[in-house]
Amino acid sequence: MRIERLTKRFGQVTAVDNVELIVQKGEFFGLLGPNGAGKTTTIRLVTGVLKPDSGSITIDGIELARNPLEAKMQMGVIPEVGNVYPDLSALDNVDLVGRYYGLPRKEREERSNALLDDLGLKERKHDLVRKFSKGMRQRVSIACALVYEPSLLILDEPTEGLDVQSRRLIVDMVKQINQRGSTVILTTHNIEEANRLCQRVCIINKGKVVACDSPEKLRAAFQLTPAVEVAFDRQVDIALLKHPSLQRADACGDKLRLLTEDPEAIIEYLMGFRKEHGLRIVSLSTAGLSLEDVFVKLCEVPS
Repeated sequence: MRIERLTKRFGQVTAVDNVELIVQKGEFFGLLGPNGAGKTTTIRLVTGVLKPDSGSITIDGIELARNPLEAKMQMGVIPEVGNVYPDLSALDNVDLVGRYYGLPRKEREERSNALLDDLGLKERKHDLVRKFSKGMRQRVSIACALVYEPSLLILDEPTEGLDVQSRRLIVDMVKQINQRGSTVILTTHNIEEANRLCQRVCIINKGKVVACDSPEKLRAAFQLTPAVEVAFDRQVDIALLKHPSLQRADACGDKLRLLTEDPEAIIEYLMGFRKEHGLRIVSLSTAGLSLEDVFVKLCEVPS
């Protein structure tokens, strides 16, 4: 997918400001940003719900403005709030979408049943969706989006407010679809989820792209001082920690966070410190900025 010079205004507000993005085929791509940053507007432009004031969107070589129907046929969309029909059963909802996309009857039946089975709805697929919880409705939405095996899958906050079981089922299903070759674009407020799933993330703020790279490279770009995190089997007085390479030590819950330019020297020091004070190390790791730290730095409001 290619987005070039995409702009959308609402009155005096520029919601999407000259955005340019390239999402590679087969990529798991994350779209992050604070509330009001322009994420949802960008997704609505990509899916054809809104028309841009300027710029272009190309899906699998098909320009959306010139061939909207053909471009939309490449997409599966899973919104935050499920858009399934409450007065139809789960199976009828998925079958109906398959009809829209021209799938033969036998193929629709096989795919619909297999998807609902995989999503844990085998025993409920003949029940009306109105009887379902939010998580179950979202699973039906996913089955509807996947029944015609789209080359591009767009998820807008798909796990927001869901229970752990539903979230895990949805994430596992999306990962499988991506591994089979579909491109996935995920918008989410769950930064840790984006960190685990996405090969690249784009951070949008005030309608502009402020960063776009892999989570590790984004962290590395902002990492100034490495740190070592250690947890002992009992509380330790920070004042006892003294080493030439130690710049600062902070208590972080049950852990101590030691800032240093030489993590290896600090780890060796901690081994001796443990023995000297009769301690047992519960956990020990090197640490840097999290993706959440980078997100906050890029989107922080100047004071």
